[in-house]
This record gives sequence, structure tokens and C-alpha cells, in this order.
Amino acid sequence: MRTRLAPRLITIALALITLLLILPSPTRAEDPQACSPTPSFVKLDGRNVIELRSVPGAQNLQEAARRASKQLLELAEDRSIAPEQVVLKDSHPFVLIGVQKEGQEFKQLGAFDDRMAACFDINREALAKRSQTKIRDAIVRYRDIHSTRSWLKGTGLAAAVLLFYVLLLKTLGYLNSRAQGWIAGRQRFYLQSLKRLGVKELVEPDQIRGTLQNFRLILYWLLILVLSYLLIPLLLSLFPPTQGIAEGLRAQLRSVFLGAMRGVVGAIPNILSIAIILGITIVAIRISNGVFDALRLGRLRIPGFYREWARPTSRLVGILLTLVGLVSAFPYIPGSESKVFQGAGVFVGVLAALGSSAVASNLISGLMLIYTRAFREGDMVEINGTTGIVQERTLLVTRLRTPRNELVSVPNAAVIGSSVVNFTFSRREIRQPVALATTITIGYDVPWRQVEELMLEAARSVKTISDELDPFVLQTALNDFHISYELNAYLRDSTTYRETLSQLHAALQDCFARAGVEILSPGYHAMRNGNASTVPPPPSA
Repeated sequence: MRTRLAPRLITIALALITLLLILPSPTRAEDPQACSPTPSFVKLDGRNVIELRSVPGAQNLQEAARRASKQLLELAEDRSIAPEQVVLKDSHPFVLIGVQKEGQEFKQLGAFDDRMAACFDINREALAKRSQTKIRDAIVRYRDIHSTRSWLKGTGLAAAVLLFYVLLLKTLGYLNSRAQGWIAGRQRFYLQSLKRLGVKELVEPDQIRGTLQNFRLILYWLLILVLSYLLIPLLLSLFPPTQGIAEGLRAQLRSVFLGAMRGVVGAIPNILSIAIILGITIVAIRISNGVFDALRLGRLRIPGFYREWARPTSRLVGILLTLVGLVSAFPYIPGSESKVFQGAGVFVGVLAALGSSAVASNLISGLMLIYTRAFREGDMVEINGTTGIVQERTLLVTRLRTPRNELVSVPNAAVIGSSVVNFTFSRREIRQPVALATTITIGYDVPWRQVEELMLEAARSVKTISDELDPFVLQTALNDFHISYELNAYLRDSTTYRETLSQLHAALQDCFARAGVEILSPGYHAMRNGNASTVPPPPSA
């Protein structure tokens, strides 16, 4: 029998344990008598008067607070009841609070018990006494601010506040205009500051002035918005019906201000770190600019490093140091770990990926052009059939100014993929003039010695042809009907290449016309049957 009973008892015990685990146990939050973690307030005119965390019996806390607030409002509006008539009455286990008029019965408004008092770690008598004092003060305050005298006082103060606000706006407008003129007239100060910081090449004074003007404008309107927002709760607090709204706005302002102050105080270490990194970066850039300026001016020499490399290399090093400074300072920027910064980083990455191919190609080509020394600013060059003076050379494009003052921008990728003719290189590097060449064709009936003499005479008559080296003539081809003669003459100034070539062509025509020799360029046939010669009349002396 015992053998059969033991398994049954074990089964019953397991079932009971399972039920205890499954069934929810009563908690403090479900106990209507427990202290609520979220208090409710008895309010009067939008202000909190009494804090409630528990109420007697099974009442709903929020409903009890609303009912008590309604009773308190009726009590405050009933001017036949004096605040001193709000009294307490002990009725164990409660302390009752109500109105006791002279000669009338006690009218109960509420009750306090030990559970309510325990939520505040005091006894029920102390809680009742504290609540009585708060109710009396609230009634006195309500009746005072809703009096005619209070309305008149509020109206007068509102008028004074509005007058002060208008005067303050006019003062801000005057200061704003003065600041605008002061910023616009500090051009020399900006230039000197940029020189001291060593970033004169990176930032223009106009950019500094524009940035300061924008900052001034933003600050001006920000001050107006802040003052206008502060004016609203101030005006609302002067009139009884809106004082509760004003109190809420003030609480909101306090919350925002205190949150901002906590954020500023918390960001001070990061701001100091950013300032230190910025200072180190600026000092490093200034040292780098000083070294490369010395290289460019020849005061410092490094074997294998050419002077024209100094300026572009200085820019590259400056960009590199700036990037290093930004990368180092980024983790200390407030909000750098936020979703906004992450989204901006993704956006920049997408843009870089979309444009990286062409940009990288031109960037690398620009570096190759700098360090291969194909040309530099001021050189006379020919690129892809375009002849002109190099006006600007950047990492992405090369800009040429043609003899017609046209500015032609050629991508560096196109420059590196084509041949570059530099007319200035020989004069600068090997101290020799560059030669120009032109070809004419003369018939076999004219002695070649006479042709060469005429061509050399034409070259010597041009003033922009140099006399450092003698011009010379080459016979480049014996064609079917004529001989090709190439005249080579050296230029005094390579930038006058096109003008000199034009003058040389004119001189060739004049010299051959005086000698009565026909120029058969590019080639035509003249029948000698009595027709006039194709030689033009010689120029008048």
C-alpha cells in the first residue's frame, strides 16, 4: 500500500509546484494600496499642489487626483470659504481634511492613512498637516492672481515688457549694422592674420569676411528667436489664465538649458583635444611651408629636388597634414558616433566611389606631370594641337592661355596621354634658344644655293630671330616638280613663336619677290607660253 501511495504523493507535489510556477503571483504594482512609482498630482490653476502615490481603499490614483483637483478648484472659487476654514479631523485610522464653517457641520474633502504616509516615510498626521498647509497657500495664491488688481498689474507689466522688447530689438539691429561695417572694413587685418597662420595660399581674405558676415547674421537672428521665445512665457505668466502654460514653458526652457549646459561641460575635454590637434596641425603646416619656401627660393638645397617642385609639393604636404589632423580630431567631435555622421560618411563614400575613377586618373596624371617636369607655369607649350602659355597647373587640369587670350582647360589625363612640345624648356634648362622651322618648295630651275641664300636673308631680316646661333637651311625632299627647303631659325623669346613664324613667312615672300623667284608652295604648274609670271611685284623700298 505504501509502495502505491508514494508515487501518487510525488505526482501531486509536482503538479502543485507546476501550478505555483505557472500562476502569476501578486506583485506590489497590482496592489491598489501599494505606492505607485509614478505619482499623480492634485492641481490648481495648472500648478501641482499635492503629490499622491497612494489613496485609501481601491480607488484609481489618477481618477482620485482628478476628482480632488476639481474639488480644490471649487473651493478656491468659493470666496465664502476662508483658507483658515480648511481643517483636519482625526478619525482613526484616518486623518480627514475638509471645510469647517462656523455653526455648520464638517464637510470632508479627503482622507489620509498610514499607507499614504508610508510612501513619504512620515506618519499620517504629518502628511495631513503638510497637505493642509499646501491647500491653504494654493487657495490664497489662486484668489490673489485672479483678482482685478492682479489683472491690472499684469497688463501694466506686459506693456512695459513689450516696450523693453522693442527697445532691445532696435539695439540689436544697431549693433548688427555696426558689426557688419566693422567686419567689412577689416581686410588688412584678415590678410595679416592669414600670413601669421601660414595659410595665405589656402584661404582668401574675402572668404574670411564672408564667413564672419554669415556668422554675424546667424547670431543676430538666433538672438532674436531666443528673446522672442523667452518673451512668450514671460507675458503668459502675467495673466492668471495662462500662468500654468507659462510654468510649463519655463520648465521646458530649464530642461533644454540644463541639458545644453551638461552637454557643453561634457564636451570640454573633447574640445580641448580638438584645439590641441588643430594647433599641432597648424604649426606643422607652417613649418612645412617654411621649408618648401626655402627650397623654392634656393636658400635650401636638397640633391635631386628641383625648385619648381617646391610649391606643388608644399600643397600636397599641406593637404596630407590637414587630412591627418581631421582624422585625428574626428573621434573627439561631439556627435561623431551618431547616425547623422554615419549617414554623412556613407553619402560621401558613395560620391567618392562614383567619381573616383576620373578624379583619381587626373590626380595621378597631375602628379606625374609635376614630377616629370614636362612644363611649368609660364612655359610656352603645345598640347593636343593647342599652343599657348601655361596659365595654371593643378592636380586635375592644366590651363593654357592661347595667343588669342583664350583659356583652354585640358584634363591632366589627356595631357599625360599626348605629346607635349615645350618651347621654353631649352632656354631655361640648357641655356639655348629654341628654333622654329618652315618649309617652302622651289622648282629645279632655280639654283639651290640662291634659294638657301634668299631664305637665310629672310631669316636675318626678322627682328625676333636670335643672332646667338646662325639660321640654317635643309633640303628635305627632291619632289617630282620641286625641291623642299626647310628653314630653321632660333627665337629670341619662345612666347613670340606664332608672331615670329608669321613675320618669317612675310620676309620669305618679300625676298623671293625681289629676286624674281617663284615659290611653288604647296605646288602648282605654270605654262611658259607667254603668260605673266606668278611672281608678285617686289615690295617698295
